[in-house]
Amino acid sequence: MIHNKFISRVFKSAFYIVLTLSVSCTKLDETLYDTIDSGNFLQTKEDVIRDFLRAFEHSYWSIQGGNTFMLQENSTDELMTLNRQGDWFDGGQFQRVHYHTWTPNDGFTNDAWNALYEGICLATNSLEDLEGITDPAKFSMTQTELDGMIAELKTLRAWLNLRAVDFYRNIVLVTKVKGEVLGGPQVSPQETFDFIEKELKDALPALFTRDQLGNNAIGRWTKGGAAALLVRLYLNSKAYTGIDKFTECAALCEDLINGKYGSYALEQRWDAPFDYNNAQSSETIFGFPGSFGLTHWQYDGGMYFNAITYEAPRYFGFTDWGEANPKFALQPGRDVDSVEYSFALGKPVVKFQKYPDDFRLKKYKNLGNSKREGMFLFGYLPYTTVDGRIDTVRGNKGPYPLFIRDQAGMFLDAKPGTKIADKESNMNHGDHNSGYFPVKYPFYPSDDANKISSAYAEIRFAEIYYSLAECKYRQGDKAGAASLLNAVRVRNYPDGSPSLYKADGSQLTNQEILDEWGREFLVEGRRRTDLVRWGVFHSGTWWDKKPDADDHTVIFPIGQNVLNASRQLKQNPGY
Repeated sequence: MIHNKFISRVFKSAFYIVLTLSVSCTKLDETLYDTIDSGNFLQTKEDVIRDFLRAFEHSYWSIQGGNTFMLQENSTDELMTLNRQGDWFDGGQFQRVHYHTWTPNDGFTNDAWNALYEGICLATNSLEDLEGITDPAKFSMTQTELDGMIAELKTLRAWLNLRAVDFYRNIVLVTKVKGEVLGGPQVSPQETFDFIEKELKDALPALFTRDQLGNNAIGRWTKGGAAALLVRLYLNSKAYTGIDKFTECAALCEDLINGKYGSYALEQRWDAPFDYNNAQSSETIFGFPGSFGLTHWQYDGGMYFNAITYEAPRYFGFTDWGEANPKFALQPGRDVDSVEYSFALGKPVVKFQKYPDDFRLKKYKNLGNSKREGMFLFGYLPYTTVDGRIDTVRGNKGPYPLFIRDQAGMFLDAKPGTKIADKESNMNHGDHNSGYFPVKYPFYPSDDANKISSAYAEIRFAEIYYSLAECKYRQGDKAGAASLLNAVRVRNYPDGSPSLYKADGSQLTNQEILDEWGREFLVEGRRRTDLVRWGVFHSGTWWDKKPDADDHTVIFPIGQNVLNASRQLKQNPGY
């Protein structure tokens, strides 16, 4: 078994090895006794473990690095990066993401490709090393241990490939990197689908279960993780290849729920899958371990630390990182006069308020002893200053206290309920009062022992319930879908709540299913994928976003810098 505390030491060691190699001797007529090359790098079991883990840290970073989180959320009806009086205008790039007017010359179209392929190549390089081991006993390893590592790397690569095909569709399959100087040809989405499916099915027998790994399961790809990736592949098959795989998806979900791939269970509290001790959560199928002193990418500025308002850390009592910079906020559900917009998509806060007894609707508040309540920042945010005074969170554009609301506009110092003359509301016209902020992972105070220590839950058991519910709904079984959704939703409401779906599922519609995906998986980096699967990403209307002219925007263009570096690649249709 590999203990996750070893991960940090591994990556530091690997860095220094690379640094040493970069300044190695160039006099080649000497007999050298202390060099490391690809033929003798693996000397000990620790070397094998280091090699095995090389791609994992990069892959954790890739949940937000390379603008992957931004592209999955800002292009949808969920998040906005508003031009807040000049803040975050950034040449209009976030407007182009929001309005689907991106071009191959936008840097983010290169960034996601590069982020994913760096991980794919790292995983492939390590796979070649480990598959080249003919005598695992030389490294004090069993064949079972070695096969398990190889299977995990194949699963990790499948996860990266699945995200790449989701973004770009027409991608390159990398199976060899050593000695290669050119990338391979692009393949069809069907070829990629078949490759990922085979990779995961081949890996499954050699993978351990969560039960076998015990406390070391976090950060490890298990049978449950591989099966869950197949669920994602089958659920989105029609969007990727035009072929419906909902039946296969449902069967896998049933197997996962019945424990075929390991023991999992839903948490009883809505916040438990994201809390400081979630590394051992029964709901975490796959997650990356996090801690304040080591790695914590979901708390980075590319993700949740920039999904809070400017002085929010003062409200939290978290002072280690200074002020935040509100890059991400929830899109408004109401106009500047507080009238709800009429469109069906978007309006994430309104969608939560449809069921007003939802525990998550409370204002986020730290309760002490590593506990919190609520999932949103809104209204006034008071805090106690170092000299004992009560102050209120402000922005950086004026001395007035912020009153955060489910609207976007120039409210400035207007008090709650005050009508303002300026009725304009769009991506280029908003202030620091505009838009609720989601707080899914806790920001405990600086003196809390568990601050910034949540693992990142990439795949939750709740996803399997929702995937099976969608499959049943598509097959006409609304009652079955409602039962599955309620099994998760029950923790969001008080006992006996009328907010649970009726047993016959009569409340379920296409829009309600999509809204419920949005509520349960808010800001978990999957909204674009869900909208594409339901056929509304390009055709839908939300806030100030109108339908696209055609459907070519359901995939991103391959960035021009990527095309310039890889002349064999062809641009995606429509670009």
